[in-house]
Amino acid sequence: MLPDKDGPGVGGGHSSPHGEDPSVSLFREYLRLKTVHPDPDYDAALRFLDRIAEELGLPMKKIEVCVSVCPGRVVSVMTWEGTDPSLKSILLNSHTDVVPVYQEHWKYDAFSAFKDAEGNIYARGSQDMKCVTIQYIQAVRRLKAEGRKLMRTVHLMFVPDEEVGGHKGMETFVKHPEFLKLNIGFALDEGLANPGEAFTVFYGERNPWWITVHCPGSPGHGSRFVENTAAEKLRRVINSFLDFRETEKHRLNTSECFTLGDVTTVNMTMVKGGVAYNVIPAEMDVSFDLRIPPTVNLQEFEKQIKEWCKEAGEGITYDFAQKHMNQNMTSTEENDPWWSVFSGTCKAMNVSLEKEIFPAATDSRFIRAVGIPAIGFSPMNRTPILLHDHNEYLNEQVFLKGISVFERLIPALASVPACPNEA
Repeated sequence: MLPDKDGPGVGGGHSSPHGEDPSVSLFREYLRLKTVHPDPDYDAALRFLDRIAEELGLPMKKIEVCVSVCPGRVVSVMTWEGTDPSLKSILLNSHTDVVPVYQEHWKYDAFSAFKDAEGNIYARGSQDMKCVTIQYIQAVRRLKAEGRKLMRTVHLMFVPDEEVGGHKGMETFVKHPEFLKLNIGFALDEGLANPGEAFTVFYGERNPWWITVHCPGSPGHGSRFVENTAAEKLRRVINSFLDFRETEKHRLNTSECFTLGDVTTVNMTMVKGGVAYNVIPAEMDVSFDLRIPPTVNLQEFEKQIKEWCKEAGEGITYDFAQKHMNQNMTSTEENDPWWSVFSGTCKAMNVSLEKEIFPAATDSRFIRAVGIPAIGFSPMNRTPILLHDHNEYLNEQVFLKGISVFERLIPALASVPACPNEA
């Protein structure tokens, strides 16, 4: 029998319809909230989080990150105060928004949180990243129910707009006085699923560069062989970028130790120019999405771009719609106190870890940019990577195992002894 897809969500201490685990019911309730761009229902998320904070007995602060520029963008922070609040705190970060869906490509309504006979829960956000939000909440619920006291303060943070770049969310909030008051020493944020037995952890991210190259040229009639046209220059620019793309793809495909985050991806995403079939345009533009690993010398890489433009012809310029330069990485050395506890706790649970550079972008990059170590970690193994994809799903047993993982990790991280800079 299929579980009731429309049953009410419940908290951690109540019975659930049809014998469903209360944590799964809560997860499915949260998935049904349509916090989807371009018009996310953040008010529904705030009402949900208000209720959770009351159930957990935790104070929750709401901070409107930039009232003048982006009203309505609220960061919510639940705080579980530690026995020594003078120590740096632990941040459990998650975002409340999700990306749009193309419903015609889904088996089920993307906001119904339908659970099939195998326990797979289909919904936008099931992997990215409403699962982690509820796993944090339920792990804290269990720890508090056991009467546990933690040495370090733990903050559960819920931020908006991660899926549209974080500019009205975390990027702004890390500069806010209320963020500084949190006194964060270490952060957990989202990762990716792993189809194998291991869990993937991310200690850095590639820098996104969105570049448009402008190629001016001689205009003229479409019936002539005009010299020095914009299209000729454009072709040379495209060839340089796509030749480099092939080189990087070859590096990835021929290395046993490289993952996608270790190479630079190049994708041509837009071409503009021309007004009519018979008019040779005076300018043509081409845009690329570049994702550059933190191990690459960014200044040298931009020099290479300049050289490609120079070789393609006179007068070529470029500009950036986005150019991130932060190359901070979180230490995964065994002598690092945070990593030692994180990896040691996972080892004690017989959890295998695979360390990678995150291939895309998360809010972790803003946290690392202000000098706070952050690990991207979504405890989802035996799961295909389906974030932003049609028919995104997560199996309920994988989800429940993740709660148990955080139930061990949170108190372990909150028990890391005082570091020298905290004395």
